[in-house]
Amino acid sequence: MAGEPQDDCLFCKIVAGTIPATIVRQTETTLAFRDINPQAPTHVLVIPKAHYENAGALAAADPELTADVLREAQAVADEEKLDSYRLVFNTGSGAGQTVWHVHGHVLGGRGLEWPPG
Repeated sequence: MAGEPQDDCLFCKIVAGTIPATIVRQTETTLAFRDINPQAPTHVLVIPKAHYENAGALAAADPELTADVLREAQAVADEEKLDSYRLVFNTGSGAGQTVWHVHGHVLGGRGLEWPPG
């Protein structure tokens, strides 16, 4: 069921504390942690603690939680002292989504070209 922890989800396991992560920020509804394969000097993932497959599913089911994720992305950027950054939500395998728990990538600390990869 949407919103419920999934036994086979890597990020649900990080939320539960059964898989370690380098946590940057945590609120009642969100968790932010460093990416294990950073693509920029700052590469932090911001996730809702509730399980939703992708950004579209989260936005449709829980707009307030969607706003929490976006607010936390800004808070990460502020704490990391990023004057500019990119926030990326990959949706679907063709876009590079490999973990089926919505997550925003906060990327910064270097120039980011356009168009992206």
